[in-house]
Amino acid sequence: MSSRHSRHYEGHAITKVAWLRAAVLGANDGILSTASLIVGVASAASDARQVLIAGAAGLLAGALSMAAGEYVSVSSQADLEKADLARERRELHEDPEGELHELTHIYVRRGLDHGLAGEVARQLTDHDALGAHARDELGMSKATQARPVQAAVASAASFASGAIVPLVVAWLVPVARIPMAVVVISVALLGILGGMGARAGGAPVTRAVARVVLLGVAAMLLTIGLGRLFGAAV
Repeated sequence: MSSRHSRHYEGHAITKVAWLRAAVLGANDGILSTASLIVGVASAASDARQVLIAGAAGLLAGALSMAAGEYVSVSSQADLEKADLARERRELHEDPEGELHELTHIYVRRGLDHGLAGEVARQLTDHDALGAHARDELGMSKATQARPVQAAVASAASFASGAIVPLVVAWLVPVARIPMAVVVISVALLGILGGMGARAGGAPVTRAVARVVLLGVAAMLLTIGLGRLFGAAV
């Protein structure tokens, strides 16, 4: 066998879908929340500096909030995974024969005949008993392993990447044009990202784009109305 064939490796998009969807959702949150904040403040105030400060504060607060929430959530998942592995390790030590039978029955349910299932279970147990049970009994793998720090950084980065867009738009245009410019650019990006997220998850693209665009427009128009109301009251 040639070295080219012996090193063959297939990379599949399915291993990246979860991270892609999380990144798209984080960017959507960043765009929508920051754009709504900016257009609300811009509708109530005529000072561009106030608008930019509010937008920057929203970006920072949102990114930190996303990171903290994701870290806590994924840390809880990691704790559960560690507890399950510790229990499985203990059971392998106390009842190795029973765990071997359990693994055999898993492969039988997946379609192997009993003899072959038993042989596969024995060979995998000899090679890496805990790894076999983690993968085939508990459904754990390197692709799905909980990584709290990575998840927190990814969530903060995706939120910030979306939030920076309306903030840059607000910085580039005159304050009187900020609400309209931010709404137009943000809605366009929300539609693009909504389509990407739907495609990654196998959902209908048109419905997903329509939903995120309509909700985005409604949120921003509401904040514009509130900003003008409070601005007029002041």
